[in-house]
Amino acid sequence: MTETTAIKLLQIAPLDIPLFAPFGISGGAQAMANNVLVTVELADGTRGYGEAAPLPPYNGETQADALTVLRDARAWIAGRDARAWREIGAELTQRSAVRSGSARCALETALLDALTRHDGVALWTFFGGAGTELETDMTVTTGTPAEAADAARAIGARGIRMIKVKVGGAGGPAHDLARLGAIHEVAPEAPLILDGNAGVSRAAASELVRGLKARGIVPALLEQWLAKDDLAGARALAEESGWLVAADESVTTGADAEQIVQQRAAQVINIKLMKGGVGAALDIAAVAQRAGLGLMIGGNVESILAMTMSACFAAGQGGFRFADLDTPLFLATNPFVGGFTLTGGRISVAAIAAGHGVIPR
Repeated sequence: MTETTAIKLLQIAPLDIPLFAPFGISGGAQAMANNVLVTVELADGTRGYGEAAPLPPYNGETQADALTVLRDARAWIAGRDARAWREIGAELTQRSAVRSGSARCALETALLDALTRHDGVALWTFFGGAGTELETDMTVTTGTPAEAADAARAIGARGIRMIKVKVGGAGGPAHDLARLGAIHEVAPEAPLILDGNAGVSRAAASELVRGLKARGIVPALLEQWLAKDDLAGARALAEESGWLVAADESVTTGADAEQIVQQRAAQVINIKLMKGGVGAALDIAAVAQRAGLGLMIGGNVESILAMTMSACFAAGQGGFRFADLDTPLFLATNPFVGGFTLTGGRISVAAIAAGHGVIPR
């Protein structure tokens, strides 16, 4: 063990950040980001920061789950070498009776941030140094057609080109088609990512495809419309529509990604560090790249801290065609300084000199 990278301190605290408006997906809405801040201090005093962003409507994980898992880690983590971050992350999962991928993500992020700050290396370099820029979309959450049109106008006014739209909520396909028609009317050139968060039935999916084709709307991507275990349905959806289909909730581990490849259930995989941690995200990316699948980077309702970590991951790895790193724009306050810069829809991590570059105010 390198003495200076031994873990001296692990601090955990709730991180509650208000939103401008509730963030609605097919499974429900969240009015506040109820996250967790993790701080790791190494023996030489270097600090690293991580964020857990559980999202109950997405996968059932809660802030209480993440706090429990992370607080329990304080009993065994002191003195461990932070360079064994993958081993420590796996142990966090193995020791806990509560599943919390976001807790693992937060701990691994904090460890990697501390290590790369210690070494004077930016995390985008650590992850491969392939690039420093991404193009993010911005999301239109669930709501009325008029609200969807207003949101699309506001996204365009920000200079963001690509629009992500949540579908599968209350009202069924007819309501979603009205919302999508309203968006297309005010932003006819905007590429659309349509995200069902596993809340669309097969029958509703077919109705949506027919309705979109009748309106001349060609989405850039259909993201996880069907239930996460309905891989046959996802394959059929791609064949029926002729459009790209992305797996999100279906893929938490490298083994899940292998199943997508074997069953030809998607052409794109959405990697979210919050689903299973940084190590799992690296495994998923490796499977997708070997199989020639497209990559998307996404997240839950996260601050600039977690979103910058994801930006460093995707830009450094390279090959990410889609990015959905917009949730800092939905937060009413920013408790941090530093992180990626955003110009229109262009994210840059080039100015980050060490770690992910984000610290608490």
